Amino acid sequence: MDEGRFDIGIEVITDYVSEQSEPSADRYVFAYTITITNNGNVPARLISRHWIITDANGKVQEVSGDGVVGEQPYLNPGEEFRYSSGAVLETPVGAMQGLYRMESESGVNFDAPIAPFTLAVPGVLH
Repeated sequence: MDEGRFDIGIEVITDYVSEQSEPSADRYVFAYTITITNNGNVPARLISRHWIITDANGKVQEVSGDGVVGEQPYLNPGEEFRYSSGAVLETPVGAMQGLYRMESESGVNFDAPIAPFTLAVPGVLH
């Protein structure tokens, strides 16, 4: 039986939050806004997330949990869900990547990979 096409689009916009950061204490706060779009042809729910956050010192934080920002959004084909969250690094530059575990209406689980993206204090990277 044809399960349909799973295609989850993920767009990320990042921002450095200077008013919450304290560079002298190795505290750099970043916000990110993610738009998740169901480009497939079957409805799907975001069940959980898994992030790998790496700073410039090579320190890795892994974050897993149910849903995003306390929600498990259900996306029909063509629908999108946007949310904002944040990360705190000990260095002015870092990277994040990960995946969303999705579940189709028929109960099939599949992963939507989140391509690596950079977190950087403006002016640090040239």
